[in-house]
Amino acid sequence: MSIRRSLTSWGWNSYFEAFWCGGDWKNAVPARVVGQQRKFWRVAGDLGECWAEVSGKLRLAADVGADWPAVGDWVVAEFHSIETNAVIHEVLPRRSKFVRKVPGKKIGEQVIAANVDTALLVSALDGDFNPRRVERYLAQCWESGARPVIILNKADGCEDAHVKAAEAERVAIGTEVCVVSAMTGQGFGELEEVLRPGSTLVLLGSSGVGKSTIANRLLGQKVQEVQPVRQSDSRGRHTTTSRELFALPGGALLMDTPGLREMRLWDAEQGVAQAFADIAGLAAQCRFGDCRHEGEPGCAVQAALDAGMLDWARLENRRKLLREQEFLRRKVDPKAQQEKKEQWKEIHRAARQKYQQRERDGGKR
Repeated sequence: MSIRRSLTSWGWNSYFEAFWCGGDWKNAVPARVVGQQRKFWRVAGDLGECWAEVSGKLRLAADVGADWPAVGDWVVAEFHSIETNAVIHEVLPRRSKFVRKVPGKKIGEQVIAANVDTALLVSALDGDFNPRRVERYLAQCWESGARPVIILNKADGCEDAHVKAAEAERVAIGTEVCVVSAMTGQGFGELEEVLRPGSTLVLLGSSGVGKSTIANRLLGQKVQEVQPVRQSDSRGRHTTTSRELFALPGGALLMDTPGLREMRLWDAEQGVAQAFADIAGLAAQCRFGDCRHEGEPGCAVQAALDAGMLDWARLENRRKLLREQEFLRRKVDPKAQQEKKEQWKEIHRAARQKYQQRERDGGKR
């Protein structure tokens, strides 16, 4: 039997309150999506936890591109009785969202986690350690609006952990890097600062990096199954098969996700720019504004490569990610994408104004 928790303990704050006060929801109440199984969602709020399904109106809207509920979302839910499922009528605007291109050849966006404050980007200090993958995750994380923290796991079995940590710090550009061992608990004290009550964290990374073991360590109990990785390539199988939001003992909220075999960026041009801000700074010093950094005279990027100040693999990875973004721009209507962004900006602006007005009126709705 689940423990009934308040909205605030599930991460409800003034941001979502402002949107809620601006709507006419009749008999509905706010609830947070804490789990998903196929076409059913687990929602939680002041009325406890229960399963829910989406309304017919929301299902039709989703077919033309409206947001589909994701774990971490705050939704407008209507509860009828303990014998029936709740009904989700609408998804409240997200404070942040971690997305990727849907796997395969289909062109579309998949929301992995919503309303996340901090993303714990997990890599393993074994044969699967890959700085280029770290850069990819950082780019999408910066685009999401969440704060990234890089977690290097399996320090207990790595003799050169400090070397790999230094390599991760070079690509992180100021992002915190924590070296931990989920098996022994080494380094977990460094995570206390991000485990604030009511804050939402998500574990992201490839299969086999130890996300489930980290989740079990933070929760203080075994809630996720774990499996050993293959010795040949240090890769693992999916042991977490669904996304779920857990309440940690100290009050923070932790979302575990299945390992990602494919992490294709989606609409992350600004995220790429922030993840590779050092290269952008060098490019601004090039003699020519349209320099391609491929041998042109006066190229500051090439000079940094020659001086050993910039890793060629990092530059090539940036080019690869930018090519992915250009490909998506050709496949997706750029005008429609820009209109959607402007629409959300206007929604956020209106919500802030309503919240500020309510504060001036002494908190009256």
